[in-house]
Amino acid sequence: MITTLKYYYRLLPVILITACNTTQTSEKGQKAGEVKEETKEAVKPIVISTWNHGLPANEEAWKILSKGGKALDAVEQGVRTAEADPANHTVGIGGFPDREGNVTLDACIMDYQSNCGSVAFLQNIKHPISVARKVMEKTPHVMLTGEGALQFAIQQGFKEENLLTPESKKAYEEWLQQSDYTPVVNIENHDTISMLAIDQEGNISGACTTSGAAWKMYGRVGDSPIIGAGLFLDNEVGGAAATGLGEAIIRTAGSAMVVELMRQGKSPVQACKEVVERIREKHKNHKDMEYLQVGFIAINKQGEYGGYSLRSGFNYAVCDSKKGNRLEDAGFKLSAEN
Repeated sequence: MITTLKYYYRLLPVILITACNTTQTSEKGQKAGEVKEETKEAVKPIVISTWNHGLPANEEAWKILSKGGKALDAVEQGVRTAEADPANHTVGIGGFPDREGNVTLDACIMDYQSNCGSVAFLQNIKHPISVARKVMEKTPHVMLTGEGALQFAIQQGFKEENLLTPESKKAYEEWLQQSDYTPVVNIENHDTISMLAIDQEGNISGACTTSGAAWKMYGRVGDSPIIGAGLFLDNEVGGAAATGLGEAIIRTAGSAMVVELMRQGKSPVQACKEVVERIREKHKNHKDMEYLQVGFIAINKQGEYGGYSLRSGFNYAVCDSKKGNRLEDAGFKLSAEN
């Protein structure tokens, strides 16, 4: 019996990796107003990330988690897959530029001890999430921006490169013909990958990285690099991360509020839902309401998870040892047409 158990545990990392290399289809969406209130079964380790580009990101993170690695390493390596994908026009290289034609990147990372690092308005560096981690580990600060962030990245050994790909440049030149800045709800403008993970030791870490809203004003920074808005966690409670219109998430300290609601006893889904409804109420007479979309993912200390968005169309990827890597639809308040 002891020999059998030893053999099983040697195989366990292989079993876990295999489970999360299997991509499953999205769960069936709901009608407007519906929300998945059921508790998601707690499993550790686990990783959850926003949108369909979360599937390959989860696979990379799972290589670390399944071998007993730390959640911090998992989330960094996970979101780097999106940063390095030139076909992804909302994160990293190939991201759509601002209205001046510059690709500017934002990112933040946070560990289970509440250490955090962030970069904003960073140019010419493909992996801002790794620069953010260096800010966390090598400086007395939380956030570096612009030229300061670039100078620091170069000092840390990162190489400058042109992030504006031919495809993104062509899209920018076509946009210049009209120069109309109107954010698009949902998939066409999901400008973030956010990731939360719990490792085998039960510790939580999170990461968030983006190229920001396409055709934004020069110098604009959204919620993604802001601890408490785009990302927040408390290792005693859980973690939350956001996607969507950054200005609305900043105004309401969205991710921090989700975590605080979980601290009060709400499930991850319930906490996300309450903050989304709060954002809707705060913005009901606001100029942004016409195209407002926000979504949150959350995970609690027990490994239960969930997501919720204002409008339909938001999904997230989840990976664990029981069900593998799959895409799930979030509950929502309004249909995309409303």
